[in-house]
Amino acid sequence: MMNNTPKAKIGIVAVSRDCFPESLSVNRRKALVAAYKAKYDESDIYECPICIVESEIHMQQALEDIQAAGCNALCVFLGNFGPEISETMLIQKFDGPAMICAAAEESQNDLSDGRGDAYCGVLNASYNLALRNVKAYIPEYPVGTAEECADMIREFVPIAKAVYAIKNLKIITFGPRPLNFMACNAPIKQLYNLGIEIEENSELDLFESFNKHENDPRIPEVVADMEAELGAGNKKPEILARLAQYELTLLDWVDAHKGASKFVCLAGKCWPAFQTQFKCVPCYVNSRLTSNGIPVACEVDIYGALSEYIGTVVSDDIVTLLDINNSVPADMYKESIEGKFPYTHKDTFMGFHCGNTSSKKLSCCEMRNQKIMARSLPEEVTNGTLEGDIAPGDITFFRLQSTADAQIRAYIAQGEVLPVATCSFGAIGVFAIPEMGRFYRHVLIERNYPHHGAVAFGHFGKTLYEVFKYIGVKEICFNQPKGMLYPTENPWA
Repeated sequence: MMNNTPKAKIGIVAVSRDCFPESLSVNRRKALVAAYKAKYDESDIYECPICIVESEIHMQQALEDIQAAGCNALCVFLGNFGPEISETMLIQKFDGPAMICAAAEESQNDLSDGRGDAYCGVLNASYNLALRNVKAYIPEYPVGTAEECADMIREFVPIAKAVYAIKNLKIITFGPRPLNFMACNAPIKQLYNLGIEIEENSELDLFESFNKHENDPRIPEVVADMEAELGAGNKKPEILARLAQYELTLLDWVDAHKGASKFVCLAGKCWPAFQTQFKCVPCYVNSRLTSNGIPVACEVDIYGALSEYIGTVVSDDIVTLLDINNSVPADMYKESIEGKFPYTHKDTFMGFHCGNTSSKKLSCCEMRNQKIMARSLPEEVTNGTLEGDIAPGDITFFRLQSTADAQIRAYIAQGEVLPVATCSFGAIGVFAIPEMGRFYRHVLIERNYPHHGAVAFGHFGKTLYEVFKYIGVKEICFNQPKGMLYPTENPWA
């Protein structure tokens, strides 16, 4: 994948209340670092060796040290009760995501000078964070042994990466949202609130740049790479040079327009004029950039692009953006799902898009023309979509979204793609999410979500939930189990 996601480097700073033995925090910090290095990638962490933070002066010294070491995330480790003021000041002054965890007591044989009371210290730390309007990640149970705290820090790594990436992201768009796709047109104020930069361009700007890339000497190399990727699925070889021209146009635009931001994702308009002017559809190119760590959302879905990007960082893998598209036919359910998988008919649906899903996430693939668009346009201008059934396995369906009145909310639902032939076209799969029918009605419809959902390949609900919570999302919905009613659900239904 391209270098479009951050590597976490978490500075571990131990703190100590001055009326407790400093050695408690020193020794417990050393044990924590040793436990992490024994189990995980030691490049994830940096042990701040300068001092144990007991005062504001120590706090300044620790801050300077972790900044000089290039840390982009922080772990405040309470080796004992901790100094509630200076430890929370450190989080306040550090420009990046932070977490708190605390040392458990080791033995009943040393509960006098060896008792640290960090269990109590986390309470005061949390209160002081609230006083300062400062956010920090606090694990579900933040007190543990060296090994348990090492596990907590490891769980923080993808959270820290995502929070840091969001604050250093630019979303580049081309064109307005298409007609009759108002659902993709959401206020961008919340993006600025998150620290994201937006660059909105005209389709005409993109078309001008595309034309300037005609006969680009790099085109044959990109075509050869496409041919190798498609293999026997290369059913439209005549369109590859044009798609390669478009891919180079986007990549050069990213290089020229990243500006002060560290990371980029894209949202482009893909119809109705795109085909007649560019003489292709962008689906396959979108899939290739997404495969390489630059998510591209179609239909200028800005929040869809952001959701995809967050999924890319959290999963460290390729993602996709799909329509929550159509119901599974009753005969397909009876023949291929009922009795074979633990899902009701209403738990299932089909996720689909024209062809933006990476070939690496399809069971098999072929280059085709876009069937829906070809109903009203000459077939030769609708080539360039990648078709195939999505590979079976665990998935997380999720989305971060602004409402029409600029409130931010999110949903997360874990499930799987079933090994069931779709008998259809496009990049498509048969999805199953427990209690999907109720989730569809009382979250997706009731809370006015658009038809696009981001898909991460694996179960990442726990991490995504913490990321959304950290960045200030107040409403995070999920597929509630049977017996747990949604606020709008009729109890007699």
